[in-house]
Amino acid sequence: MLVGLGLLALLGLYLLAWPVPIEPVAWTPPPAPPTALNEALAPAERFPCPAGPEDVAVDDAGRVYVGVLDGRILRYPAAGGEPEELANTGGRPLGLAFDAEGRLLIADADAGLLRLDLEAEQPALSVLSTECDGRAYAFTDDVDVAKDGTVYFSDASDRFGVATYELDLLEHGLNGRLLAWDPETGATRTVLDGLQFANGVAVSPDQRFVLVNETGKYRVTRYWLEGPQAGTHDVFVENLPGFPDGISARPDGGFWVALASPRDAILDAALPWPVARKLIARLPKAIQPAAQRHGWVLGLSAEGEITHDLQHRAPDSFSPVTSVEEHGGWLYLGSLSYPGYARVAVPR
Repeated sequence: MLVGLGLLALLGLYLLAWPVPIEPVAWTPPPAPPTALNEALAPAERFPCPAGPEDVAVDDAGRVYVGVLDGRILRYPAAGGEPEELANTGGRPLGLAFDAEGRLLIADADAGLLRLDLEAEQPALSVLSTECDGRAYAFTDDVDVAKDGTVYFSDASDRFGVATYELDLLEHGLNGRLLAWDPETGATRTVLDGLQFANGVAVSPDQRFVLVNETGKYRVTRYWLEGPQAGTHDVFVENLPGFPDGISARPDGGFWVALASPRDAILDAALPWPVARKLIARLPKAIQPAAQRHGWVLGLSAEGEITHDLQHRAPDSFSPVTSVEEHGGWLYLGSLSYPGYARVAVPR
């Protein structure tokens, strides 16, 4: 009996007093919006590749580029098949985008903002930016390029890296930034600071604004580049039903958003209570809130209204979907951990 009480006392001390690597910030999320399941992503065609093609880029010839878990940048034929290895970043490549000269911009979680010159006799990898305002990037996440050549990219968190990203979401601090790299000067500037897990980045087709996903706040933030609101920001869409990851522009002026997972009711309930999240952080990872196997992509209009809801919830679904790119009548899907990329016909 005394031994049992002693063990309970030790467990209580561990749960209440053991140090944790987070300083939780209280935030009360809005109630999750109602959703209806569908199987629109079930027909997605899957192409095997090494694990972790978090983002997918497609060139004019329809060839598919991915960055995978072991640092390699791979290029696949348009119809799938054996890849070419173009480079190895030595880190964890995440976001990918082409500039006007056909060079591949890479947001590498560990190595920073990189560029791969594909026209060189041997593809040449260069480092463009690793810090801004004296703060090194801990989690360079996604990237997009404006028509004037400016490269917009995100640093999801300057406290937690890709291996511990769940801690940033659990802490819910404002550790993320949207940044811009100038190809003329090579300088990087902060566009927006104090973001909650700054994730996917997309410049609007009309170049009037740039969007950045705030994953832990279930919203997309808009920064105005032109017009009377230039230099200010607002919320483009909020209270999403899941964790927004990648985002990309659609040819019709709207956007596609990848939801990595539906919202978690336990996490939502704990977000207003920092002490509760410290307790969660002390639990074994296996029983902490975790992503669900649920493929999910939303379409947004140019005004931020939901136009498409594409899902597939199943243990064998292509998930988590962490990026979506429209090209040639297809939506190409990437995944942080799935051993392959996928595509599905653009819905009408």
